[in-house]
Amino acid sequence: MSKKARKNSKPHLQAISNEGYGHKKQTADMDWHPLDEEIDRARDKKFVKNVKPRSAGQDVLMKAIQEKNLTLAIGPAGTGKTYLAICAAVDALEAGTVERIVLSRPAMEAGESLGFLPGDMHEKMAPYLRPLYDALGDRMGGKRVRQLIQDGTIEIAPVGFMRGRTLNNAFVVIDEAQNCTYSQLKMLLSRLGWHSTMVITGDPDQSDLLDGISGLKDIAHRLESVPNINVVRLQQVDIVRHPLVAEMLDVL
Repeated sequence: MSKKARKNSKPHLQAISNEGYGHKKQTADMDWHPLDEEIDRARDKKFVKNVKPRSAGQDVLMKAIQEKNLTLAIGPAGTGKTYLAICAAVDALEAGTVERIVLSRPAMEAGESLGFLPGDMHEKMAPYLRPLYDALGDRMGGKRVRQLIQDGTIEIAPVGFMRGRTLNNAFVVIDEAQNCTYSQLKMLLSRLGWHSTMVITGDPDQSDLLDGISGLKDIAHRLESVPNINVVRLQQVDIVRHPLVAEMLDVL
C-alpha cells in the first residue's frame, strides 16, 4: 500500500475507534445506577472480609445461626441483629451452602400511608426495605447486590408476599418481626424448606402495632422449648451503636 493510501485510511480507522469508544461509554452509562455509589461510599471496607462479634451476646448469636436451621434473635435496637443475620446469609451464599437469599420484612406504616408515596409497588416498598439494601451493600457492594437481585439470587419482599411458598436451599431472614402478628409469624415459620436456614429478628418493645397484636414475644416464648431451635435474647450491653442509645433505652 502506498503512503497516500495509508494516509487516507487513518481517518476511517480513527472513526471506527471513536465509534467503539462511544459505544463502550454508552454501555457503561447504561450500567450505572445511583444506588451503587451511594452504598459503596457508606461501605465500611474494614469489615468486608471478616465479621467478628463485638459483645458476648453477638458471639452467642453468630454461633447459634451456624448451629441450627432456625434462630430467633430478640433484643433492643442497635445490637446488630439484622446485620449479623445478613452477614451469615452472604457467607452461606458465597460458600455455596445455599443457592439464594430471601429477605423479608413487614411493610408497617408508622403514621404514613403507602398510597401517598410515588411510584409502583416496588418503589413504594423501597423505603421500608432500605435497611436490608444497606446491610447487603456493606458486605457485597451496591453494584453486585443489584446484579444478584436482578438474576433472582437475592430476593427482597414484604411479608405479605411469602404466603404459599416453600423456601428450599435458601437463607431466609425475617426482619422487624415485632411488627408481625402471631398468624403472620406462624405462616413465615412454616415456609422453611429443605437445606434452608431461617433467622427471625425483632425487638418486642418497639412494635408499631397496637398493644397485644404483635406475636413475636409469644412465638419466642413457645419456641424456646423446642430443642432444635435457638432463641437468642440480646441485652442492652450488646448495643454497638452510640453509647447514648443504651442510656436512652434505660429510661424510655
